[in-house]
Amino acid sequence: MTVNPLISLKNIFGYDTYRPQQQEIIEGLIQGEDAFVLMPTGGGKSLCYQIPALHRPGVGIVVSPLISLMKDQVDALQACGVKAAFYNSSLKSGEARRVLALLHAGELDLLYIAPERLIGDDFIQRLKDIPIALFAIDEAHCISQWGHDFRPEYSQLGRLRKVFPKIPMIALTATAESHTRQDILDRLHLRQARCYVASFDRPNIRYTVLDKLKPFSQLTDFLRKRHGEAGIVYCLSRKRVDDLAAKLTSAGFIAAPYHAGLTTIQRQKVQDDFLRDDVRIMVATVAFGMGIDKSNIRFVVHYDIPKNIESYYQETGRAGRDGLAAEALLLFGYGDIAIARSLIENTHNPEQKRIEIHKLNAMVAFAEAASCRRRILLGYFDERMEENCGNCDICLNPPEMVDVTEDARKALSCVYRVGQRFGMGHVIDVLRGSKKERIMHLGHNRLSTYEIGADRSQEYWGGLLHHLVYGGFLQQDVGNYSVLTLTDAAWPVLRGEQPLTMAAPRVKPAGTVKNTRRKRGDRDYDEELFWRLRILRKKLADDTEVPPFVIFSDVSLVGMAAELPTDDEAFLNIHGVGTHKLERYGEQFLAVIREYLHETEGREA
Repeated sequence: MTVNPLISLKNIFGYDTYRPQQQEIIEGLIQGEDAFVLMPTGGGKSLCYQIPALHRPGVGIVVSPLISLMKDQVDALQACGVKAAFYNSSLKSGEARRVLALLHAGELDLLYIAPERLIGDDFIQRLKDIPIALFAIDEAHCISQWGHDFRPEYSQLGRLRKVFPKIPMIALTATAESHTRQDILDRLHLRQARCYVASFDRPNIRYTVLDKLKPFSQLTDFLRKRHGEAGIVYCLSRKRVDDLAAKLTSAGFIAAPYHAGLTTIQRQKVQDDFLRDDVRIMVATVAFGMGIDKSNIRFVVHYDIPKNIESYYQETGRAGRDGLAAEALLLFGYGDIAIARSLIENTHNPEQKRIEIHKLNAMVAFAEAASCRRRILLGYFDERMEENCGNCDICLNPPEMVDVTEDARKALSCVYRVGQRFGMGHVIDVLRGSKKERIMHLGHNRLSTYEIGADRSQEYWGGLLHHLVYGGFLQQDVGNYSVLTLTDAAWPVLRGEQPLTMAAPRVKPAGTVKNTRRKRGDRDYDEELFWRLRILRKKLADDTEVPPFVIFSDVSLVGMAAELPTDDEAFLNIHGVGTHKLERYGEQFLAVIREYLHETEGREA
């Protein structure tokens, strides 16, 4: 055990300096203080409890919700020379006994464990006989009903404070607005905890929202410009995941599906293939991703709209964890809103339903916005930006605002003429002059609004009607076949007293994205050497059966390709290189760099 935590930061983890707030959190926890930490994905939460666990007597107990997350964290720690293990249902009986033996022998610095195992009476009794350095509750939003991923098994974790009142506790999450934050503190009895709220801003992520018109073509256009890069495509349903993954594979992409309907063995194989860069594109439901510790994900696509901003923020945050440039694309279709809303309507808990509808409406407002997306996103988490970000689709390519006053009057009038008893599809059919049997049978072909919108597409009228719904001019009764009715706000528009504008549909990303997408931070580096180092990293990862980023992150490889170290001292100065990794991998990476420099010198000569 070293005396100065900063020495551990460098020698074990290979970092020269702390990120904002890390030092204060780490030093406070070492001194026995409780802490609540709210940091974005990739913000360095793990170090906030890993380093204190190395500097306090006993073992650090880390509560983690997913088996995959535990394994990734433990692999990464072991690669740095830390004595870490996990204890969960994936272990065979012999492996489980070995981990418990190490725990009782005092041979572990950190133990990762699932909440249901930790809270069992037998395990609690076991811990009473073992020196404990600290408790770390990761993904702490899971304990709150206000949280977007509430998990009942987390609800008993408040018991830890009563059983172990003198052991410091740290709760960590990447996504929690004010209600969720207070709920976490109350449920874990962290009334004396110091709260650290880092900025939610991820300036390296570019946010883009496109109107969902031809989604598969929009997706493949996006993916073809990112050949060789790793990413996730999120869908609402298992069926869509399977169908989309099959279509992408047929189109020549290296893609695989992931959802809860697959067997445990299937899910584990697909996830391992993705972590090891054997699969480039993971098509998944939200069952995939929480805590996935893969630092080189370059993009996240939402093929369907998420149910809330917390989910969107957390899922997009899986891109660019290494701080290098990344992209988040959302394909926004109003039909997806109806599906999400219907799922929420099936909730039996009225309070939970109210909360989830509120959160879905906020997500829709974000997608419909015509102002800087990052300012809206941060504002949701009570963080203010004084200026626009310059790295979202709105900032890079401001939408054209079009006057839709006359078309809005036509649409509102049509809703009124059909008796305010029909849904959006029927209203559009009347506006466009459909000759469907139902239109004729009802006599709606004789209405004054019949065919007055034939010059506009179905997508245009759908977008305008939804704009009127979310602008408060129309009400859509989801519980009654989505029937449209006029609100009081509609009448000034109908009478021509109030003008109305709407952003023109956006179906392609801003052109500036293509020119900057391969930018990796602000560093100049040798691209060819970077790819040679990636090949070596992949080989070493395959040989040791760990994901490539466990060996070195993309940031470390960029540093090597920029600084061109040729000896141990220079190699140790690269971000992410500690003494353990220097001893284990230094010679092989330095050999590639030296060979490349020799070849380059030969070409120049």
